[in-house]
Amino acid sequence: MSFKNHKPPNFLNIILLGIVVLCSVNWVQFVQCQNVDDYDQFNNPAVLPLITQLVYSRLSNLTTVMSHDLGKQSSFCVKEPEDDWNRAFNFSNNLDFLSSCIKKTNGDITRRLCTSAEVKFYFNSLFGGATSANYLRPNKNCNLTSWVPGCEPGWACSVGPNEQIDLGNSQNIPARTRLCQPCCEGFFCPHGITCMIPCPLGSFCPIATLNRTTGVCEPYHYQLPPERPNHTCGGANIWADVGSGSELFCSEGSYCPTTTKRIPCSSGHYCRMGSTSENRCFKLASCNSNTVNQDVKLYGILLIVALGTVLLIIYNCSDQVLTTRERRLAKSREAAAKSAREMAKARQRWKSAKDTVKKHASGLQAQLSRTFSRKNDVPSFEKLKILNQDRSDVDDDIAASPHTSIFGISSSSSAQSGGKQKQKEPSDLMHAIHEIEENPQGFEGFGFDSENDSVVHPPKGKQISTDSQIFKYAYTQLEKEKVQQQDLKDLTFSGVIKMATDNRIRKRPLIEISFKDLTLTLKAKHKHLLRCVTGKIKPGRITAVMGPSGAGKTTFLSALAGKAIGCYVTGSILINGKNESIHCYKKIIGFVPQDDIVHGNLTVEENLWFSAKCRLPMDLLKPDKVLVVERVIESLGLQTVRNSLVGTVEKRGISGGQRKRVNVGLEMVMVPSLLILDEPTSGLDSASSQLLLRALRREALEGVNICMVVHQPSYALFKMFDDLVLLAKGGLTVYHGPVKKLESYFAGLGITIPERVNPPDHFIDILEGIVAPSRGANLSYNELPVRWMLHNGYKVPPDIRQTAEIASSSIDVNMTNEINPAGAALEDQSFAGELWQDVKSNVEMHRDKIRLHLFSSNDLSKRRTPGVFQQYKYFLSRIGKQRLREARIQAVDYLILLLAGACLGSLVKVSDQNFGADGYTYTIIAVSLLCKIAALRSFSLEKLQYWRERSSGMSSLAYFLAKDTVDLFNIVVKPVVYLSTFYFLTNPRSSFADNYLVLLCLVYCVTGIAYALAIFFEQGGAQLWSVLLPVVLTLIATRANDSKTIKIISNLCYPRWALEAFVIANAERYYGVWLITRCGSLLKSGYNLHDWTLCIFILILIGIFSRIVAFFCMVIFQKK
Repeated sequence: MSFKNHKPPNFLNIILLGIVVLCSVNWVQFVQCQNVDDYDQFNNPAVLPLITQLVYSRLSNLTTVMSHDLGKQSSFCVKEPEDDWNRAFNFSNNLDFLSSCIKKTNGDITRRLCTSAEVKFYFNSLFGGATSANYLRPNKNCNLTSWVPGCEPGWACSVGPNEQIDLGNSQNIPARTRLCQPCCEGFFCPHGITCMIPCPLGSFCPIATLNRTTGVCEPYHYQLPPERPNHTCGGANIWADVGSGSELFCSEGSYCPTTTKRIPCSSGHYCRMGSTSENRCFKLASCNSNTVNQDVKLYGILLIVALGTVLLIIYNCSDQVLTTRERRLAKSREAAAKSAREMAKARQRWKSAKDTVKKHASGLQAQLSRTFSRKNDVPSFEKLKILNQDRSDVDDDIAASPHTSIFGISSSSSAQSGGKQKQKEPSDLMHAIHEIEENPQGFEGFGFDSENDSVVHPPKGKQISTDSQIFKYAYTQLEKEKVQQQDLKDLTFSGVIKMATDNRIRKRPLIEISFKDLTLTLKAKHKHLLRCVTGKIKPGRITAVMGPSGAGKTTFLSALAGKAIGCYVTGSILINGKNESIHCYKKIIGFVPQDDIVHGNLTVEENLWFSAKCRLPMDLLKPDKVLVVERVIESLGLQTVRNSLVGTVEKRGISGGQRKRVNVGLEMVMVPSLLILDEPTSGLDSASSQLLLRALRREALEGVNICMVVHQPSYALFKMFDDLVLLAKGGLTVYHGPVKKLESYFAGLGITIPERVNPPDHFIDILEGIVAPSRGANLSYNELPVRWMLHNGYKVPPDIRQTAEIASSSIDVNMTNEINPAGAALEDQSFAGELWQDVKSNVEMHRDKIRLHLFSSNDLSKRRTPGVFQQYKYFLSRIGKQRLREARIQAVDYLILLLAGACLGSLVKVSDQNFGADGYTYTIIAVSLLCKIAALRSFSLEKLQYWRERSSGMSSLAYFLAKDTVDLFNIVVKPVVYLSTFYFLTNPRSSFADNYLVLLCLVYCVTGIAYALAIFFEQGGAQLWSVLLPVVLTLIATRANDSKTIKIISNLCYPRWALEAFVIANAERYYGVWLITRCGSLLKSGYNLHDWTLCIFILILIGIFSRIVAFFCMVIFQKK
């Protein structure tokens, strides 16, 4: 510390010097009660110990009063006043220095001690305005006109014999100029005053000896005054901080049990500067004689080995546990599948034998009937005449009833009366028959059990708990379904009737979406994305949305799913004929995005199982959940890769087609009622596409409403669709209806399909303008949307009225006089106007996003999914598996921290003057930077997955808490990794536990800040901020608080509190002779010894607050 440049306020100087002032005050109070001059036998060995004990006992009796005043005046640097007093001035173990001084001064010791006023004058001059620590300001006894030998360093004088000394007087300095002599051992006499002050414990204050070569009184640094040949070297001359008066401190490698005795440190012990006793080294540490610090690097190595062993056991054993569990499940699954297949074969053999017997019995009965009766049955072709009736009536009946499934059974049929059900059966039954007759290959089954089997539920009375039982149940049901699908390929008329009247089929809530004049317009550019789209998508049918690029196909799906943001939406969308929000049915709606957004570090089965557990009803039993997942894996053809990792960009996994099917399977396992898919067949070959469509066909047969965007499918794939929405550029409808009527509609317009040309390819080429319509059509592709509007009698938008009038020359047109302001031509705007419009549009778009994410609609799906706590457990399990598979990345993080601690521990040494603040500053920067960079991966790499899961109804809070909970492992381990090298290389006085606790809170704090950065910024920006913030905030926190503004900003920086906690934990271990150094350093830094708990609390508070901000940003903002 530089006393010349540091000038704190006078009241702070008084606080800083409270220790020494009160020491002198106690000495004063002793003299007022008892005068040592009353005794004259100082040289009597029997009397001297009594006098010495009397002097010291009077001093000790006043400790209580001193402790109270000390705690009141120097509270910022003194935590326990009584303990600090005893550690500094408790000389009860050895009073030899006091006896020696009594003999040397002939009992005049009390007249030579400094009064309270003199002590204050010394330290005020030292800290306030003295040009050097060795020179004080002029005073009553030492000035330009009066300079007695006692004014020289290491000398002191006495007052007059008749003058009464009140050592407690803090106002006036007494005249002290008589009998000047060298200062006693164990005391120091400053230069510029003529009294003695006792040296604190931990110091070494012998009588100085003159070095005639240099003229310096050693071990101190003062010289003899010139022109005074009789003046000799005296005692110590200064007690200040270690930077200004290190000669007073007991030297390194030695310890000083008293202020007059110094002993070299013995082997097996170490002695730091200012030690009063030698400290025994640890068992495994190496300590030679005169050692300053024990060599505890071996403990660091052992800690590294132990920590590495534990981490290896955790990662390897956990991975082995997962592998073993998967292997056991695979064995149980394979055994159950084998048993189910054998049982299915046995049933098939029994059924074949039974059918053979029935066939022979029927033949015998027919022969007997022909013999004994001439009556003939109705020809079979008369029965089949039913199949040739007008099907448009059937279609109209089905379309008119949104609650009728493809099976011909209403979702609420079980609650209806028998008479009503019989009235509805004929038309629905005909619909099912027509479906089978027209497309027997595409008919996949109705999803119900074979005869004599009940609805798919575990058998009552049987407890299915083990994995083997669950898998056996699931695979038994799957084998039954396979048999049903095989039987349905050759389904007879009577079989259809029996199937259609079976009321045991499992139903799903039906969702029908109808839309009228649906128009979407960009708010920023007033550009139409969709225009006047009218129609409906029905449950139990697969609707394909096709069109050229820029036709608004994905926009159409987004509008249906309620995901259209930044657009003006006009028209109406009805759910089951009611004006309700689609978000009310979010729990039973599946949306498959165009990109394959799956977790690459999970297996196929783990991805599907997580989606199923979080989104299936809570009351669904585990065997049924297993059945759902196994059915999806089976139908999508993922059995061979079910235990394979999906893979990421860096690590190869399953193929692209399999990944696409997993992407679809994530929505299929939640048993949706409405399934929307955005280009699910893109990138798939024909076989994979047909496999996917067959799986979707099975979903449709259970009443699922499926709508999907496809790009130019093959003819075989195209024939598997039920309905088609064909859009032209600009979002105009060209056709919307059954696929089977598509060619007839265009044929009516004169557009025919050439031979050997795929119909969807031909129509899309026409809409692109690549291929001209047929010669007989006499129209261009721009007229096709108008033709569709005219064909259905829809209102025509005003901006295409001219085209409509041309096309309606021979057709009655229903025109509208409405004005479409969104389609009007925009006037030219200035640059400022366009800029303002863009800013306004962005604000509105963010407002729409916030409204969409925060305001929830009423749940009308009647599905009770797992709550936040249950989803938190599912997320915790999933994220734990992901982290275990990222063991190498975690190991790299630990290795970098280990090397950082080793480098900083080797380069930075703990300074006793600032209690290691430099090393801790570098520690804060390094740990903050490395931990932030590592914590960014928690959220920045899974944004797309989170957005998909949140849009499907999963809990954001459960996801965030699970991420933070798993990261707690790193938060706990990383401080140990860093300190295992840094602490044992620097070996500070503070304990390992104190350093660990501060570093633990620091890592918790910076991890929360990293969460906010990862969520709010893109990955590159978040990394840049993670590097800049620790450096900038640490520079601000360590800057001198010259102004209130800087101080306020500094208090907002987490490095300021972390550094204060480190320094305080280390400063507490400095006592005795270090009191002045401690108080001076803490006063300069603005720290308080009592604020260690406050620092820890603020670090935790910043960590919690940053996590709240991160969660808020995660829910509100969606950066792309």
